[in-house]
Amino acid sequence: MKLKQRVVLLAILLIIFIFTKVFLIDNLDTSAAHREDQRAFQRMLSGLRVALEPRLEHTLQSPWEIAAQWVVPREVYPEDTPELGAVMHAMSTKKIIKADVGYKGTQLKALLILEGGQKVVFKPKRYARDYIVEGEPYAGYDRHNAEVAAFHLDRILGFRRAPLVVGRFVNLRTEIKPVATEQLLGTFMTVGNNTCFYGKCYYCRETEPACADGDIMEGSVTLWLPDVWPLQKHRHPWGRTYREGKLARWEYDESYCDAVKKTSPYDSGPRLLDIIDTAIFDYLIGNADRHHYESFQDDEGASMLILLDNAKSFGNPALDERSILAPLYQCCIIRVSTWNRLNYLKNGVLKSALKTAMSHDPISPVLSTPHLDALDQRLLSILATVKQCTDQFGPDVVLVEDRMTLSHL
Repeated sequence: MKLKQRVVLLAILLIIFIFTKVFLIDNLDTSAAHREDQRAFQRMLSGLRVALEPRLEHTLQSPWEIAAQWVVPREVYPEDTPELGAVMHAMSTKKIIKADVGYKGTQLKALLILEGGQKVVFKPKRYARDYIVEGEPYAGYDRHNAEVAAFHLDRILGFRRAPLVVGRFVNLRTEIKPVATEQLLGTFMTVGNNTCFYGKCYYCRETEPACADGDIMEGSVTLWLPDVWPLQKHRHPWGRTYREGKLARWEYDESYCDAVKKTSPYDSGPRLLDIIDTAIFDYLIGNADRHHYESFQDDEGASMLILLDNAKSFGNPALDERSILAPLYQCCIIRVSTWNRLNYLKNGVLKSALKTAMSHDPISPVLSTPHLDALDQRLLSILATVKQCTDQFGPDVVLVEDRMTLSHL
């Protein structure tokens, strides 16, 4: 064989070797990532049951200090949370030392200060568990139990972007009224034998108070995020107009996602993939009311989309509002880790996992059976939507690797 032929042959063999090595490394990396997703899923399942008890591992710290240290730009709480039950126990039992009207918004809520100085948001019960909210998908009052269920779904999906929520019973006469501000106290009334209040908000009316059963009111409490992590509010790119006959651009422009991808912070970083994750989350819970969203301030698009205010959810188990999934089916991209987690939750696993996760909550049962059944059905619709995307564009385009190392140091 001539020298020139030998050189060409060696060059070809070298190229084949390099491509084979790269292919094997890619496959090994993908396989390793997939195995890590499986391990993370198993860890989540093993830690689903959160027994609410006061015991803390770090006895020199308060539950509020522990929860505050959990928060980082891409998580509200870490994957491994042995003290989660203790923090939630404190949220549901600590003495209320001050009660005020809620922060600015459209729905009734109260701002409570618990012993130790921790702020929580209290949302009162307005509906029975089996009540069906008719009308638009964002109709009706806030649902306190929806906040509880949404928090546990956030855990199950592995997002960890929702502030901690737990159910709580409060005595309005002995726990709230003695420590209430004049502004909140002025909205209290008695209807029949029940103590009620209507608070201060855009839709709060004296004619539509929230009423306790006697003096005992069921509700949810959401842990206020630490003040060292100020929030920035953003208009959701797939927000609704809330005006009859007026459509938002995404509702009629099939190329809308292309325009979104050219605008900050969606043109780089994790924010667009967070929007996709949130659309999946919202579709599962039936939340069509995310017109705005929050992230941590001055983050330049690097921090997570925080899953706040999930109470306009679980209103009608028979209504699957497909438009909530518009970011997914218009952009046709999804995180590989999210895709893997959704597949692990098939065949009734999601319903079973959520039921288990909520079983120790003080207001359990949190959801009615039809709502739990609806979750499994909606999951199938999400998986089918992703399949349509992969059939059209191929999995290499649709399934996006976006794994970020998180630090709690």
